[in-house]
Amino acid sequence: MVFNSLTFMLFFAIVLGLHAMPFRWTTRKINLLIASYLFYAAWNPPFVILLWISTVVDWWAAKKLVHAERPVTRRAWMLLSVVANLGMLGYFKYGGFLLANFTALMTTLGVAYQPPAFEIVLPIGISFYTFATMSYTLDIYLRRAKPASNFLDYALFVTFFPHLVAGPIMRPTELVPQFAQPRRATPEMLRFGLALMTLGLFQKVVLADGFLAQAAEMVYDGAKIPGTLDAWVATLAFSGQIFCDFAGYSTTAIGAAMCLGFAMPDNFRFPYAAVGFSDFWRRWHITLSAWLRDYLYIPLGGNRHGTARTYLALMATMLLGGLWHGASWTFVVWGGLHGLYLSAERLLRARFAGYRPGPLMLFGLGLLTYALINITWVFFRAHSFDKAWSVLGGMAGRNAHAAPILPTMQLVMVTLIVGGIVCAHWLMRHRTLESAVARVPATVLSATWALMAFAIVITQGAGNAFIYFQF
Repeated sequence: MVFNSLTFMLFFAIVLGLHAMPFRWTTRKINLLIASYLFYAAWNPPFVILLWISTVVDWWAAKKLVHAERPVTRRAWMLLSVVANLGMLGYFKYGGFLLANFTALMTTLGVAYQPPAFEIVLPIGISFYTFATMSYTLDIYLRRAKPASNFLDYALFVTFFPHLVAGPIMRPTELVPQFAQPRRATPEMLRFGLALMTLGLFQKVVLADGFLAQAAEMVYDGAKIPGTLDAWVATLAFSGQIFCDFAGYSTTAIGAAMCLGFAMPDNFRFPYAAVGFSDFWRRWHITLSAWLRDYLYIPLGGNRHGTARTYLALMATMLLGGLWHGASWTFVVWGGLHGLYLSAERLLRARFAGYRPGPLMLFGLGLLTYALINITWVFFRAHSFDKAWSVLGGMAGRNAHAAPILPTMQLVMVTLIVGGIVCAHWLMRHRTLESAVARVPATVLSATWALMAFAIVITQGAGNAFIYFQF
């Protein structure tokens, strides 16, 4: 089930109605748990079994390691959780990728290996709920958190439908305590939650799908070689599309949770106004950045064991972060470029430690950051290295004789929309959405809300899935 569908609207209305009924708190949590399973099962019912396995394994592993007295026993229960979760993730997400690369290696070595024909269906959201459940066991193992007081609260944490398939990646310490006491949205929370859902769906349905997706598809999915203008505009279109698509999902998820009385953390803070790449990752997919930092970068040594070890940990974290996004070498290159950017930034910050740029220089560095990020988006969007090199060649001006691909209207529309997104991010760079909304008159807010809702209705098509569902 996707947020941008009439089915979800009906589903959510029923969930809200049941949650507002004067049932016992335990009954209302059971209703939310059942609704979350139905939400996931609407895509492919058999894969609910994976959720059950992950939930039960981590629940029992956490309970056992808490009561284990010997360090080796605690470590064994922690490893059981990690192996079970990464095993399922590895099979479903990376099984085909590993098999294809093994076959290619055998061919290179002169061995005629023909793998058996089989197709693995990727369960939606497996990367997100795997990281969420692993954080539960790892936090308890590291003594950073205590186990949930009952199985219902933990099961609801794993399956809570707003964050289940595409984040934000929740920590147990952020959500489980909210299940301890009855929660129901206040009228203000309900209004703001519905407004966030409208904003998120506007970003997804109108901007991402309605205006930006076609330009990216015409260049990246077509056979023609793009010229400079087409390559840059298509890449800018994708930069706007993926932000509006993913931030739109997160905003809708946060709004849906708020309508039920629950709080979820921000996942985006105007990332295209970032100055530098560490700033970008503090603003883009914030919950993933924090997860990679806490459970990968720091355990690999972080910045505690000398310069060389720091850069090695940084590169390893970003390479694995790239692979998390997709089972393809193009995603690894995307992560590797971000690792190189972060390493170069670290070197420059050390070299110019006392330098404080003025407003104009700060803006210039922000535009440079955005331009370099767009280069990484080429590898994220391209389905092959051949297409990536073709687009990069166009961006570098090497495809001078290429025929035009995008019509003038597409060029103008993408430039205006993406330019508007970047300008909006810079205007909001040091603000929050809540503080900005508080300054706007109620009549203006109501009119804007109505216009966004109207645009969603008239633009709504086949209900395209969110991009991050494939991760």
